[in-house]
Amino acid sequence: MKWVIDSERPIYRQLIEQIQWRIVSGIYGPGDKLPSVRDLAAEAAVNPNTMQRALATLEQSGLLHSRRTSGRFITEDEGMIEEIKHEMAMDEITVFLERMEKMGISRDEIVALIQKGTVRNDG
Repeated sequence: MKWVIDSERPIYRQLIEQIQWRIVSGIYGPGDKLPSVRDLAAEAAVNPNTMQRALATLEQSGLLHSRRTSGRFITEDEGMIEEIKHEMAMDEITVFLERMEKMGISRDEIVALIQKGTVRNDG
């Protein structure tokens, strides 16, 4: 998965979101070792200090943990990962609903469009 960084928001926040996405989508699994800060920073084309800040924030949240001299690892707490996945999904839904409402589409119309799309894709 390619790192996508825009200039509109703090880079470290975007790194946090993209690392979380990699975890909830299974790219990094529970208990997996993360690449080094330098490797991740090079891959994302960001300053290693910025990557370190993002990883430290994720570590404070409990999603990552360090093992002395061994590096950083993803939590093995699958419940925590599911909770973050749910929070991220709710954030995406909120953004989607706001965009649809700006287009003048009501919640009932949104539901009808989703059902119509689901039927079309299933059939």
